Amino acid sequence: MKLYCDPISTTSRPILMFIAEQGLDVEIVKVDLLAGGQQAPDYLAINPNGIVPFLVDGDLKLGESAAILRYLAIRTHSTAYPEDLHAQVKVDEAISWFSTQFHEYFCVMVCYPAMGVPHGMPAEQLAQLQAYGREHAPRWLKVLDQHMLADQPYLCGDRISIADYLGLSYVLLGRLVDYDFSPYPNLQAWIARMQSRPSYVPTFAAFDTLIAMARGQQQAA
Repeated sequence: MKLYCDPISTTSRPILMFIAEQGLDVEIVKVDLLAGGQQAPDYLAINPNGIVPFLVDGDLKLGESAAILRYLAIRTHSTAYPEDLHAQVKVDEAISWFSTQFHEYFCVMVCYPAMGVPHGMPAEQLAQLQAYGREHAPRWLKVLDQHMLADQPYLCGDRISIADYLGLSYVLLGRLVDYDFSPYPNLQAWIARMQSRPSYVPTFAAFDTLIAMARGQQQAA
């Protein structure tokens, strides 16, 4: 089994963290995003979408972070994706929530413009997009803090689920803009809980380095 990914990729980190915690025998193949490796002909022959992550397991070729997480959890009978139907669909709900509402307003609008994404958008429009995101993202952060994490340690109950791995990567994109999470104590406690896991540091090391480099460039400018 091979996972094509890059640790700086927001959607790669949840899978890498899950693999580390489960001790899965998966060959990690780095696709260097900063060097444009996702558009290299040899990688496009494997994944025509030209994005990461991408899993190859025998005849199975699978993209999309959430789908890969589900597959690995089911394949290994991990409790991170429970077999009980009601518990399972609650995990699916949390994953969909992060991948839609939260990703759109927090990741795309608030965080990515700090790195000039979407690429090619004029600086003025990026600033307007970010301002709109900062205005509306608190709505979703309040849902996360006051409802999803109000009375339980993890997103879907007392046990960690694949939704937590995905959600953490999205939330910590806030580090790109030094986002202030202090108004959200339950969210802060959850972040600390996830960061205390042994798999966190090795999984997020490359991302932390990228953040440090970006801040250094900003200070130099």
